[in-house]
Amino acid sequence: MKSTQQTTLRNRVVVSGGIGVHSGKPVRLVLNPAEANVGLVFQRTGLANGASRRIEARHTKVTMTDLCTVIGEEGKNLVATIEHLVAALRGLNVDNCLIEVDGPETPIMDGSAAAFVEAIDSVGLTTLEAPRRFIKILKKVRIEHGRGYSELRPADEGFRLDVEIDFDNPVIGRQRKILDLEPQAFRRELARARTFGFLSDVEKLTKMGFALGASLENSVGIDGDRILNPEGLRYADEFVRHKMLDAVGDLALAGAPLIGAYQSYCGGHKMNVAVLDALFADKSAWRFVEAPVPQNREGARADLRAPAFLPERN
Repeated sequence: MKSTQQTTLRNRVVVSGGIGVHSGKPVRLVLNPAEANVGLVFQRTGLANGASRRIEARHTKVTMTDLCTVIGEEGKNLVATIEHLVAALRGLNVDNCLIEVDGPETPIMDGSAAAFVEAIDSVGLTTLEAPRRFIKILKKVRIEHGRGYSELRPADEGFRLDVEIDFDNPVIGRQRKILDLEPQAFRRELARARTFGFLSDVEKLTKMGFALGASLENSVGIDGDRILNPEGLRYADEFVRHKMLDAVGDLALAGAPLIGAYQSYCGGHKMNVAVLDALFADKSAWRFVEAPVPQNREGARADLRAPAFLPERN
């Protein structure tokens, strides 16, 4: 196992200039360093009378998975569309972070995790004097829904994702990607993959109060057999890469890095979270393991500068 010590950000970093993809309203996001064993925690500000509320980024806090992943309390103190940000934190091995957000939704930015990766890389990471705790999968757990399924399986080390999608649309069709999750692979293969949607769904969603901030600046638009974005796709298989990005964020709600393998076919937020629920419902299917913590010569913690963000070439 790599990265044996827990990490956090070296400094506070502000992500501004974004809007919520569903609300269409401006959102200010602040990522703060946090102590060991805090985990990933949202600080929801902007509530009535200046109140704030802390919400752990955990599968037990999920209240909705229809169009995005939402955490909080049923009907109040919600934070929506957390998956791209949480994917960036997990993908770059950030164990502890206090995430301030002043509205009910994290900013969509360009529809990918790229802006969050750039923010994290701008301050880098520091290691903490605590061992990284992993969740090791001991036996297969599977969830099925219609023709789709999601499953977690044991592995000796690391975490591998195998995601396949199958859309009845000529632009997307059937796509599959397999990836061993580690920071450089996350930056190179997943971080820039954008969310996507169909023009035929826009009117219905807006009438329901969703997608009010969606545009070709933060989504890949599809109309029949056409990509509406003038710049085209960032990857030939950007659609499955984005679904894998979503899976990284949703599975991070386990609360610790997973040791095992994940496979899905025609999955999504609902099934990603459901397979975590199924895993933790079976105490014989998983266990915590800790990595030994090495000491440097002075016995002090070390700083880790994250490598520069690597854009994907077409």
